[in-house]
Amino acid sequence: HHVYILNSKMGLTKQYLRYVHKASFGVVTSRKGDAIIVHSGHQGMTVASPALEDVVLWDLRKGEKIAVFRGGQHEVSSLALSPDKSVLAVGYEDGSIRLWSLATHDCVVTLSGHKSGVTCLVYDHTGTRLVSGSKDTDIIVWDVVNESGLCRLKGHKGPVTACKLMKRFNILISSSKDTFVKLWDLDTYHCFQTVVGHKSEVWSLELFDQDQRLVTACTNKDLRIFAIKDAESSESSRSMAGEKRKPPLPGHEEVGPVVCSDMGSLKRTSSEKAVQLKLDPSHSFLLCLGADSCVEVWQVRSEEEKEKLRKKKVRKLQKRLKRTGEEEGQAGNEEVTLSVLDELPAVLAHTFKTKLRSFDVVSKPNGELLLLMALQNNSLELYTLPPSSQPPSLSHTLSLTAQGHRSDVRTVCFSSDDSCLLSASSNLVKIWSRETQQCTHTMASGYALSSIFVPGDHHVIIGTKTGELQMFDIAAGVLLETVSAHQGAVWSISMAPDKRGFMTGSADHEVKFWEFELVSDEGGQSKKRLSVTHTKTMKMSDDVLGVKYSPDQRLLAVALLDSTVKVFFADSLKFFLSLYGHKLPVLSMDISSDSTLLVTSSADKNIKIWGLDYGDCHKSIFAHDDSIMCIQFVPKTHLVFSGSKDKTIKCWDVDNFEHVLTLEGHQAEVWCLAVSNDGDSLITGSHDFSLRLWERTREPLILSEQREIEREAQFEAALAEGGEPVIPGESTSQEVQMAGKKTMETMKAAERIMEAVEVFREEKEKREVYLEDCKAAGKQLPPPLPAPIIAALGNPEPERYVLDVVKKVHSSELEESLLVMPFAYVADLLRLLSTWLQKGWEVELSFRCLLFLLRVHHQQIVSDHQDLLHVVDTLRGHSSSQVDALKDLCGFNLAGLQHLQRQLDDAGIKVFGDASEHLKRIRNRKKKRVEVLI
Repeated sequence: HHVYILNSKMGLTKQYLRYVHKASFGVVTSRKGDAIIVHSGHQGMTVASPALEDVVLWDLRKGEKIAVFRGGQHEVSSLALSPDKSVLAVGYEDGSIRLWSLATHDCVVTLSGHKSGVTCLVYDHTGTRLVSGSKDTDIIVWDVVNESGLCRLKGHKGPVTACKLMKRFNILISSSKDTFVKLWDLDTYHCFQTVVGHKSEVWSLELFDQDQRLVTACTNKDLRIFAIKDAESSESSRSMAGEKRKPPLPGHEEVGPVVCSDMGSLKRTSSEKAVQLKLDPSHSFLLCLGADSCVEVWQVRSEEEKEKLRKKKVRKLQKRLKRTGEEEGQAGNEEVTLSVLDELPAVLAHTFKTKLRSFDVVSKPNGELLLLMALQNNSLELYTLPPSSQPPSLSHTLSLTAQGHRSDVRTVCFSSDDSCLLSASSNLVKIWSRETQQCTHTMASGYALSSIFVPGDHHVIIGTKTGELQMFDIAAGVLLETVSAHQGAVWSISMAPDKRGFMTGSADHEVKFWEFELVSDEGGQSKKRLSVTHTKTMKMSDDVLGVKYSPDQRLLAVALLDSTVKVFFADSLKFFLSLYGHKLPVLSMDISSDSTLLVTSSADKNIKIWGLDYGDCHKSIFAHDDSIMCIQFVPKTHLVFSGSKDKTIKCWDVDNFEHVLTLEGHQAEVWCLAVSNDGDSLITGSHDFSLRLWERTREPLILSEQREIEREAQFEAALAEGGEPVIPGESTSQEVQMAGKKTMETMKAAERIMEAVEVFREEKEKREVYLEDCKAAGKQLPPPLPAPIIAALGNPEPERYVLDVVKKVHSSELEESLLVMPFAYVADLLRLLSTWLQKGWEVELSFRCLLFLLRVHHQQIVSDHQDLLHVVDTLRGHSSSQVDALKDLCGFNLAGLQHLQRQLDDAGIKVFGDASEHLKRIRNRKKKRVEVLI
């Protein structure tokens, strides 16, 4: 499975075939990011849940995947649904944001701005703006329509935990682990109030009561409630009461559109920190999730209910005054105020047995609440809270658990024909189809540490942590037999090459040998079933961590806790070799198909290659950055795969002692791997609950090219970690900055623009020389040939060609691309912009480029390049006339639409009418017909 190619310089060069990631499965919901309800109706419920680097759309009723949104290498950290439920915004751990269409299941936009994981995403009520907060302490406001960043807000000193946009005002409220809540005016892009007083990190916040109340959740037990009032009404009420205005805090002298003031605290039942707050869509209930998996529900009283309660309190006060003999009029004079508990009466507190990651809530028209729970054990559960249940209680509706394990996958193996694969965890054994990656059978088991398929592929055997061997019938999905094999954990099972039996190695210092046999059931029936019988035992000096037969069945190897490997003859069990050299215990080993090489992987991060003729160590390779948990040869080759706690799988050529390939994708420690019998597939299991299938392609892999790819990936990662772009004349400490960041894409876009400007310069020079030649000759000469790229595009004007290149730059990357361009190219771009605006080409794009270039290079243009002042003056004239023309066009179209609207209103035509009443009438008629028939 590797070929040799002839290289004129180097002679024979070894060429390999590349392994690529085919599928990731076994994850229902991952530990990062929140699962959200996309759609809920009569047909069922659609849920979007993060599954490591992907997002899976689940049909909760059927328990099936509707679609998978494939991400890159980085884990999903945040989700948000647009108000019209057509787009899903997904934030990733590398700081990027992707917008996915729920209709076509395609990624429509990628936004890059944050340097680290996105912690929160929120749309405004129109769906045209998206706000993202990140671990890098920044908040970015994105224009979804223009697909670009509006601004970067800096002010928080810790990771941003939550963001909310007000409907009444153009105001953003954000919270952070720095204990502060900040209110930002998005008209002027500045923070006008910082709410202090929280003694610990603020984890979540929520707006309710028509944006007049703000609730925050922090590490201490209580929730804080704040009143949000208009600045004018707050000032007038204060002056009427004769109160003096308090002096503003240092650095916060600005007066904003609203004022946020403390109202008090809301007591919680849970003693642990609150991690998530949420309102139901009808804004009737406030829900809070605590770190101890306690979900608490409060009712949000409406204005009518609050008014009724206020009147009730007034009547009570009047009765009390009557009893004490005071005048009734005094009750009217005293203002009756409602407390926080009056506005938010407690409904329910329910503690779950399993640890919760997050929740989402929807409300039905009948007032029933549906709660979606994302559990830490890789499952989703749905609960209902009926409106009329007394006392209120949550009832479990359904669970989504079949497509994944509840704990880490500790062992995997392929069937003999490679059509099925087995995975086992602390309590489950699952059989999966290799082609579809669907779980076909699930069986309850002990804590599995090792596994094999029995010849014939109708049964599997697992070794458990308690020393038992458990045999399962795959077709029936039942446990056939449990054998108490060892007194300690069964760390390893190795099938004998003749398929008649197997051996097991355990922590009880024993290696046991077993054979398959057919036995009758206890009932004495003629039908026989498969069983195992113990044949012999070999005592060792220490815990046995691994056992392995050589494929020719001549030798067997035993790895011990004392960091050595002992090799014995398989038939007589006589000692042959002792292999020592590892500093820490050998965790896994394998023997090549030709029985000549033994590879061992250890907790000391090294792989050692041993010859089985004399027991000599051919090579010791420092292979991974952490303990190497598993290693296996590709059948019929001298290539090995190793999996480690450093989250990577690596391929090695043990003949040349070379690193061939690194497979990245797992988000946590890799515990186990298995190579298929044909060598075309590799399955890996990890602490992140996922199973990943890798497949061999026909694409050749050359080591020098692979190293170059790895260096490019390192360069791109270094680019992303670079500092903020420095803009002349702007302070790096101010709270508003550019939204974008430098990436490989922005660098490539800048290079493309510069190349286009160079082509324009050459064409311009050719045109000038041609005109001079024509003038000198006194006649029209044949025009010069255009540049090949312009000829290939159909001979557009050079100015138009540059504009087309700029148009192809992604909207969110335009400013960053223009920022890295040298000033020599900027001068030419300004002249080109004058031409574009004069001819009315792409006025909006041209104006955007012009404003940005003038803002960045203003100082240089004014001081050093007086010749550009004439160009800027020309630009001013062209830009103002073009913008006026655009305004007139928009105004004319708006007036026309308003005229059409008035005509439709006069004619009594409704384009988009409310169909709910009509639907009710139809349903009532159907109901009456059914009653008549009955």
